[in-house]
Amino acid sequence: MASYGNNNNRYGGQRLGVTEPISLGGPTEYDVSKTQELEKYLENVGLYESQEEAVQREDVLGRLDQIVKVWVKTISRAKGLNEQLVQEANAKIFTFGSYRLGVHGPGADIDTLCVGPRHATREEDFFGELHRMLSEMPEVTELHAVPDAHVPVMEFKFNGVSIDLLYAKLSLWVIPEDLDISQDSILQNTDEQTVRSLNGCRVTDQILRLVPNIQNFRTALRCMRFWAKRRGVYSNVAGFLGGINWALLVARICQLYPNALPNMLVSRFFRVYTQWKWPNPVMLCDIEEGSFGLPVWDPRRNPKDRYHLMPIITPAYPCMNSSYNVSSSTLRIMTEEFQRGNDICEDMEANKADWNTLFEHHPFFEAYKNYLQIDINAENAADFLNWKGWVESRIRTLTLKIERYTYNMLQCHPHPGEFSDKSKPFHCSYFMGLLRKKEVPAGEGEKFDIRMTVDEFKHSVNMYTRWKPGMEIRVGHVKRKNIPAFVFPGGVRPSRPTKSSGESRRTVEGKTSAGPVVETSSVCKSGFDKPEDGRKRKRENDDTVARCSVSFASSSGVGHIGNSVSTASSLVKLHCVDTNGVSEARGDAVDTDMTDSQNSELNGYSHKIPSPTTLPAPAVLLNFKEAETLAIEKVMSGPYAGDQKTEPDLDELENDLETANHVEYPENTIKQPEESIKPSLVNATHGAAAAAAASSTSFAMDDLEELELSELAMPVPVPINPAPAINKPLIRLSFTSLGKATSSSR
Repeated sequence: MASYGNNNNRYGGQRLGVTEPISLGGPTEYDVSKTQELEKYLENVGLYESQEEAVQREDVLGRLDQIVKVWVKTISRAKGLNEQLVQEANAKIFTFGSYRLGVHGPGADIDTLCVGPRHATREEDFFGELHRMLSEMPEVTELHAVPDAHVPVMEFKFNGVSIDLLYAKLSLWVIPEDLDISQDSILQNTDEQTVRSLNGCRVTDQILRLVPNIQNFRTALRCMRFWAKRRGVYSNVAGFLGGINWALLVARICQLYPNALPNMLVSRFFRVYTQWKWPNPVMLCDIEEGSFGLPVWDPRRNPKDRYHLMPIITPAYPCMNSSYNVSSSTLRIMTEEFQRGNDICEDMEANKADWNTLFEHHPFFEAYKNYLQIDINAENAADFLNWKGWVESRIRTLTLKIERYTYNMLQCHPHPGEFSDKSKPFHCSYFMGLLRKKEVPAGEGEKFDIRMTVDEFKHSVNMYTRWKPGMEIRVGHVKRKNIPAFVFPGGVRPSRPTKSSGESRRTVEGKTSAGPVVETSSVCKSGFDKPEDGRKRKRENDDTVARCSVSFASSSGVGHIGNSVSTASSLVKLHCVDTNGVSEARGDAVDTDMTDSQNSELNGYSHKIPSPTTLPAPAVLLNFKEAETLAIEKVMSGPYAGDQKTEPDLDELENDLETANHVEYPENTIKQPEESIKPSLVNATHGAAAAAAASSTSFAMDDLEELELSELAMPVPVPINPAPAINKPLIRLSFTSLGKATSSSR
């Protein structure tokens, strides 16, 4: 193994990051073996594209580069430029994202950027002339322009390859072929949309410069992306993390363990981020002010930056928080998943688990007893595509609204994807698990009413400036047993898992092996329990098990607008009672990533680790882990520690909604109210008056209890101090709704 001395700040002459590495230890035979297993596993699950597909992608990118060169000459001639300038006019295609990082899989989109000269405008030329040229090409299909997005984009398929194309207009008259967009000078005299469009390429290139070993980084990142998708935490738009976020997190681990192979990088990923104290930021390099006055992330000076819960900072100027979508609920879910991953990696080191265990699918539709179901539909494919993209971008606001208006006592778990019922054209559904915060004691005296919150969300969604007749949204409460079958693979609802004390499993209902299983109980958490020699792993989220029972009070009501079937109002009350879980602390596993021939250096702490065949003394292993914990604490310390607040800034998120143009509804349809009344909390009661009806819907939701507001009004309570008394029983989660009075909902 190579020795790197005590030079902790640099690796091969390259700065590793904002702190010293945690360990400079190299790989062992165990790491080499496990890394080979990991690479084989990733290959077997189909994460690598074929050589034929790789060649096809290169051909498509070359063809696209030729098209934009023809396009820029065409618009230059149309604008009256002389022939010399027309011949010199140029545009260039760059790639970024997973394709540029080298971690894309079969069928993945290619994120591309078109860089054009100062006279090629975004609105008229890029979304006008270039869009027209692409639409007339037979090899281009599914062309869809989103000019009003935060980062304007054209999406299409070129010979079957999915392309996301951004545009950046530079202040240059001529774009050189050897243009280097990593230089900060490229940002001079550019508009905000161009800065955001350039940011993807600049960040991707900077990441590749800041990792010590690109191949190890790519394998570890490919693994973590696959893990995040399997565990349901891969989605920036849903409030989790997207591709660039995971890349930054993995790159930081590579900096902290520069000589580690992917097996150890994955293990240390979970170990570090399980102990990470958010909102301490993750940064690959120091934040520089730059010379163009562009705003950079700095909670010491920018009040809005103080509300970011999980800041992951981009390394290229202007440095931004790439994970501002994260909410308290999604952060909780991800930290629980990090803990689960850390536990499994420790079991793998003790030969008690394998890669299959780590990559198990998250049983989302078994994890909760109550869900929100969001259904949308439109009249044709084009409208549905636009409507779907708009609704997806707003779903996270529903999570934030529920968190804020229930003071984080009711938490949400949004599923990161949509589901389609093949029998309903231009229709899809989104789901959100509902969970009482486990630290909140349960009681009978208070309740939450989220009707007004749902109404606000629907009102904001229906403010879509491109709304057309037929674009509809409906939100309702659905119980786990009534989840529609089309969400399951093959449209077949799986049978309930049987309990076996000798098998590894995720607990989804009742207790594990000890005690009876109550018929109406539900474990509303995401834990991972695996019996080991009669013991259960000690887990943070094993502290509480929610035993939930549902009761209904029905009364006659008026049929839902657009539905000829009469409905009834149902009061759904979710009573949650804590029960003590049974758990024991498990013994520490042998840390097999270093042998007795290798010195582990942890920020000045160095000792020898015994060989895996000899069990280390508990004190030695404890000292090793304590040293690593101290090193992680040191990594988190910095100029931004302690500057964040814990309450997300929902007003900032909704600024674009507040200033949006009012939707022009056609005659005979319901218009949205001019103002929305925000609900208040009285003695932990979340009630509000109904403001107006939501948009009319025409599709049936047999098992869904619609959270409509126009027929059920409650007095608006007078707001008082919202902080609940700690010693008071708190939770009765009630979902008051209009729905069909069916036998299944009584």
